[in-house]
Amino acid sequence: MQLSPDSRLGPYRLRRELGRGSMGVVHLAVDGRSGQPVALKSMALGADLSEDEHRQLKQRFLGEAEAARRLSHPDIVQVFDAGEAGGHAWMAMELLSGCELGRYTRRPRLLPEPLVLQIGARLARALAHAHAQGVVHRDIKPANVMIDLASGRLKLTDFGLAQLADLSRTRTGVVLGTPWYMAPEQLAGAEADARSDLYALGVLLFQLLTGRLPHEHHSLGELLRAVAREPAPDLRSLRPELPPALAALVARLLSVQPAARPADALQVAEALERLAAPAVAGA
Repeated sequence: MQLSPDSRLGPYRLRRELGRGSMGVVHLAVDGRSGQPVALKSMALGADLSEDEHRQLKQRFLGEAEAARRLSHPDIVQVFDAGEAGGHAWMAMELLSGCELGRYTRRPRLLPEPLVLQIGARLARALAHAHAQGVVHRDIKPANVMIDLASGRLKLTDFGLAQLADLSRTRTGVVLGTPWYMAPEQLAGAEADARSDLYALGVLLFQLLTGRLPHEHHSLGELLRAVAREPAPDLRSLRPELPPALAALVARLLSVQPAARPADALQVAEALERLAAPAVAGA
């Protein structure tokens, strides 16, 4: 089934494309039952799947989507509905204003340090909520964070579709998603857990503060070797004015061994909030 404006997925009629990425296409859609506008993200399941593989992917995706629907946090996008039709898995979510956080990961658009710390703390608290419900994101990256600086709104998106991509990667042996943000254990094929999300949060903080990634390589092979064997650069080698405690926290988040990372996302949030307090006072 080829999606186009005026196509239907479940009760939702597509209106226009809002964007696309490695894990699917986002459309503005309208709920035919209520007339409510939503953001509907869809992902083709692949015509090469066997009937049994299709059923397993569908069941596991819908289970993950149902878990995402149960998440209730001001900084996590609200999921209304999910389903599968015409060879596409889809998820209907609240329609968001603002832009992807990726807009602020390159100079000269880097955000002030106090704001980066606040963003990191809010994302960590959102992850703490999800992890407490047994939900692991698996694909924390700037494209999965929507921010509206004018209103202060911040939303972490794409919990269920991250699971579908992970299942597809397991089946094909191909790394999907964005490997620059994936923890070493994920890149090695292990199941992602809460500390894998914390590693990705560390990559995100590093990028927001420096305008570059901890590991930047042209080939996937070089990247895999670097992430598995090389420590990330010291944050202060790129920005000497940053507090030593912040550099130490980011270094712990980027530890190759999961056990060396902070114990949980709530601990990370509290540490970032402590660091943000003097930064805000001195601003």
